[in-house]
Formats: sequence, C-alpha cells, structure tokens
Amino acid sequence: MIDSSSCCALTDSLADEVMSQPETHFATLDQVGMRGIEMPVRVRLDGEVCLIPATISAAVDLRNPMARGIHMSRLYRLCDEHSGRAALDVVMLRSLLQAMLDSHADLSHQAHLAIEFTLPLRREALRSGLSGWRQYPVRIDAALSASQWQCNLETDVLYSSTCPGSAAMARQVVQQRFVDTFGAGQVDAAAVALWLASPEGVAATPHAQRSSARVRVALNSAGVAELPVVSLIDTIEAALKTPVQGAVKRIDEQEFARLNGENPMYCEDAARRIVAALDPLTWISDYAIEAAHLESLHPHDAVAHVVKRVPGGFQP
Repeated sequence: MIDSSSCCALTDSLADEVMSQPETHFATLDQVGMRGIEMPVRVRLDGEVCLIPATISAAVDLRNPMARGIHMSRLYRLCDEHSGRAALDVVMLRSLLQAMLDSHADLSHQAHLAIEFTLPLRREALRSGLSGWRQYPVRIDAALSASQWQCNLETDVLYSSTCPGSAAMARQVVQQRFVDTFGAGQVDAAAVALWLASPEGVAATPHAQRSSARVRVALNSAGVAELPVVSLIDTIEAALKTPVQGAVKRIDEQEFARLNGENPMYCEDAARRIVAALDPLTWISDYAIEAAHLESLHPHDAVAHVVKRVPGGFQP
C-alpha cells in the first residue's frame, strides 16, 4: 500500500525541482498570471449584496530575472478567498492586490487585476410605470505597487441616435408636401391637423439607429471607497437622453419618439455630451469615450473618440 502523504511529498518535490531548473534566457517580465478565471463576485445592488458570475484575470510582474516562474495557484486561491468573503469595492480590491504581492514578495513589485461581469439593472419605463431588465457589461482594472494605486471602470451603454442632417432633410420634404397640398393661401387649422395625422403628413422620416457609448474612467485615488458603476451608467444615460428601453407600453414608445425628435445627434454630439457630464465629477480623474453609431443608412459605423488628456493618462 502506498502512503498518500509520501505521494504528495514526491509530487511537491518534483514540482520544486522543475521550477528550480535553470533557464538559458534571463529577463524580467511585466505580467505573469492567469486570465479568464471563472469565479463569481459579490456586488452591492439596491442595498443588497448579490452574487454575479464573472471572469477574473490576475497577474504579478516577475522582477527576478533568474526565477523560472511565479506561483500561479496562489493567485487563484487568493481571488477565491477574497471574492467569496467581501463585496466588490476599493477596499476589497486593494486587499486582494496586496495579498497577491505579499505572496510573491521575493519575485514581484506590482499586482494587476481585471474583473469582467454583466450587471443586471431594473430600469423604469419612460411614462407608464412599467419596469424591465437591462444588462450592462462592466470591466474593472486595478493595479497596486509600493508607489501607485490605480483603478479603472469601463461600461457600455446602448442608446438611440437620430441623425440631425437626416432630420433636417425630412422636415424639408414635409414642408414641400405641405406647400403642394395647401398652397400659399389661408388654410384651415382642422384640415392641417387631419393632414398631419395622415400618412401624407409624414412624407419622410429621419434615419435613426441603435448606438453604443463605451466609457472608461479612472477613479480618483483619494476618497473613493465604493465602485460607482451604477452612478456612471446613470450619468451617461442622462447625458444622452435616449437610452434603449426594456418593457414599454405605447405611451413609453411615444415618449421615446419625442425624446429622439428633441435630441438628434451625430456621434460627435454624443461624445461631447458625455464629456460635459463627466468633467464636473470629482471622483473621476481621467476618461476615454467612444461613441459608435451603427448606421442604418450606411453599411459602416460612425465613431467618435475622446480622452481627457491628462499627463500620463488614457490615449486616444
């Protein structure tokens, strides 16, 4: 009969032997770790802590050029331990990153984390009082070293965009149709009202399309304890004014049409609206914005990019 403890000791010694074998190429490495770890995270929503499926990437640098590798299993165990006992916030992220560094004190100077999940939010309809679910992709990137702490949030928000140029051309068609129908003389208001409600009165409509705003922000290193993901999403949607809807009734659809009519925008307009909404927020130190309009007129997209242009910050 083989003693199981002897087997474990033999396996451990074999692993240590392989790791200690010399390598002919010596260099420091910027990141070594695990990508796409399947692991749920705890997220605070409406005052409750919810368990949400996620993927985690964890890595440390390898500053000892003579070391064969890092301790991969330690990273997994630390992610499992921290995500299982604490809600996702700045304290939890810093604690996990510090534990990763402590577990590689002889090898590493910097630790990195990337956490991706889909955030389900219950959103109220525009007018009817109905509510429906929307899902927002979220990515959190964090890094810690002896001299620096950095945490970035990223999310995508879907919205509707009506082309201002197309809207102007549609109004021109309607105007000409009106002149052709009623001429230049005095017209009866009731007749005009009936005409406007008929298919003839809607002689042309502007093109609109589902659009996407991808926004990445860097959190201010001082005074931010929570991860304000919901606040970021709310800010973006309020700036754009036409976020896509879940459950709707006709009154909501009509309100959505009104909002689109009052807020025509090119991708440039959308990007600038988000800039104007983010600039006053003191908890954001940097941002990178991409507004993409998936054109209904063309087979290609219209895209605008902008960054805050802080020294050493995000690049366009």
